[in-house]
Amino acid sequence: MTEQRWFDDNRVNWDQRTAVHLTSTAYPVEEFVADPGRISPTVAYDRVDLGDVAGLRAVHLQCHVGTDTISLARLGARVTGVDLSPASVAAGTELAARTGDDCDFVAANVYDAVDALCTAGHEPGSFDLVYTGGGALCWLPDIAAWARVVAELLAPGGLLHVRDFHPLALSLADQRPDGLLVVEYPYFEVAEPQTWEDGVSYVAGSADAPPITATRNHQWNHGIAETITAVMDAGLQLTLIREDHTSGWAFHPDAMVEAPGLDHEYQFADRPERVPCTFTLQARKI
Repeated sequence: MTEQRWFDDNRVNWDQRTAVHLTSTAYPVEEFVADPGRISPTVAYDRVDLGDVAGLRAVHLQCHVGTDTISLARLGARVTGVDLSPASVAAGTELAARTGDDCDFVAANVYDAVDALCTAGHEPGSFDLVYTGGGALCWLPDIAAWARVVAELLAPGGLLHVRDFHPLALSLADQRPDGLLVVEYPYFEVAEPQTWEDGVSYVAGSADAPPITATRNHQWNHGIAETITAVMDAGLQLTLIREDHTSGWAFHPDAMVEAPGLDHEYQFADRPERVPCTFTLQARKI
């Protein structure tokens, strides 16, 4: 199977996930319309590490339906969201039109983001912030190529911010009856993806949500050192790397509980110190 076919499968799968997610309480778009001060839990968590983003020109790669993109705009950034899924981009565009927040959206594969943003009137090398939220990097086959795109988008001194699922957590087998955590899938980047045939998404839609019939999707893992090396090789200077035992998504729902004192964060109920669930990385363009 060719790389383009992988992207085609993922695009159609995410178009259909979008229709489901827009009916889900996990993406409360109507609450964003009703409450101009609402910030997504993802951006709220990242806010301490991001610092003041007011006035920054930002691009949000793999933005999905735009709730995190709009949240960055509500913190004062001027944001452009980029996503592979035209349905996601249409949803984000509609939501921003309804909320009046300062952001726009472009449909493009991440690897084509530079040209797509240029076509949309955004100058490459002009962004102060490249932002990527949780569950994004696993949809990319080549972490080094992604890092080169990030470097080309950033202005000198610009910041890359990533908080994503830890590759160790993504290598674990699905929930087992015996409760054991077992490494089943590749930790390191490999050429061929893990291919899934799955008619459900990571959040449930409403009872009348349309079914996901384009079930095939493809994912890749990238080791922590691979990701750091890719960022550094692209000409960025690492300024932060942190591993956390919590995640904004309970990827093992039967084994994870809400983390004490943290909003919308989850950890393993049994000895959460065993497994890093997420990592945060920041780097600046030299």
